[in-house]
Amino acid sequence: MIITRRSILKSSIAASAALASPALLTRFAYGADDPILVGSLHDQSGPLAATGVPMVDSLDLAIQELNAAGGLLGRPLKLIHYDTQSNIQMYSQYAQQLAVKDKVAVVHGGITSASREAIRPTFDRFGTLYFYNTLYEGGVCDRNIFCTGTTPAQTVEKLVPYAMGKSGKKAYVIAADYNYGQITAKWMTKYLRDSGGEALSIDFFPLDVTNFGPTISKIQAAKPDLILSALVGGNHTAFYRQWTSAGMKGQIPIASTTFGLVNEPSTLDAKESEGVLGAYGYFEELTSPASSDYVAKLKKMKPDIPYISELAAATYEGFYLWAEGVKKAGSLDRMAIIEALESGISFDGPSGKVTIDHATHHVTRNAFLAEVKDRKWSVLESFPDAKPLDTAGVCDLIKNPSDNQQYVIDI
Repeated sequence: MIITRRSILKSSIAASAALASPALLTRFAYGADDPILVGSLHDQSGPLAATGVPMVDSLDLAIQELNAAGGLLGRPLKLIHYDTQSNIQMYSQYAQQLAVKDKVAVVHGGITSASREAIRPTFDRFGTLYFYNTLYEGGVCDRNIFCTGTTPAQTVEKLVPYAMGKSGKKAYVIAADYNYGQITAKWMTKYLRDSGGEALSIDFFPLDVTNFGPTISKIQAAKPDLILSALVGGNHTAFYRQWTSAGMKGQIPIASTTFGLVNEPSTLDAKESEGVLGAYGYFEELTSPASSDYVAKLKKMKPDIPYISELAAATYEGFYLWAEGVKKAGSLDRMAIIEALESGISFDGPSGKVTIDHATHHVTRNAFLAEVKDRKWSVLESFPDAKPLDTAGVCDLIKNPSDNQQYVIDI
């Protein structure tokens, strides 16, 4: 079942077509029912704020669009958002509040994998449907969650061989020191090996690290052909500045699975970001009509919005997938919505067609390879209908619907 934002809006408008008085539109269209509450847990402050702000704005835009078209199931939608402040304790606290006190119909939230794993058990326990709209390391297998961001098989598998082809076979890997960085580093090593290369060293850094001087010295001594980076957040942006200050920019190329998620191309000087390679499920610079329309609406709503990355687009697409699941189920019953979503729903969004995979609750989506030029991404290649093959190797919710864990995929 393939849907588009336009078809959702048209069907929602049709449901409200019997309204006779524009003056009574809002009240009469929804009757006496309370609004459908949509939960949001995203960082609006702290090191990941530049990532979290466009994600919340994307939810806000989608909800405004549906409400303008008559709502969902004849009811308006209301966003209940908590600023998690890049703090795992806040995630845990607010997750319970959304599930128990606010009793939201669904939660869209989490940025880091650590935040996801802090809140996922809460939503499982209280039966609150959860959408994680962030690229991550793969392996989550839980019928109560839908993961709409890319996984390594969709992006890292494209990025590493391309970067090797331009630079050479010996790489130095630097990554954030938690499950995303640790597992992504394993995937980088696998794809290096598959292409005849090797990782000379792998260094991990806590999210609060800002001094990369010792590491830069180690990289200079190792003399790799390439740096592969899975550094995360605003603090880790310091690496790119210090790399340039050390006179290394242009000597050893950098390919990253995370560069740009906190708006690095525009916040760094051009000389610091130029030439960095990245692969994601979406870039703001995509010129398709759906992408251009989405970007224009977001920037009209929030003129000072940071860069609109995959995480923002996947949040927008995740919301509309959920909305269509609600429509198909005809109710807010969690299991009815899950079963509707498992029926093969697709959404034509800013990144192209996004399709839910029943077995993994992940999505098949387009992937794109790009390079920073003049502080913007220049898209080099597109990979249509990339599948989450990594997670598919360990997760089958059709055969094992009660599975509930994150697998560390044997690489």
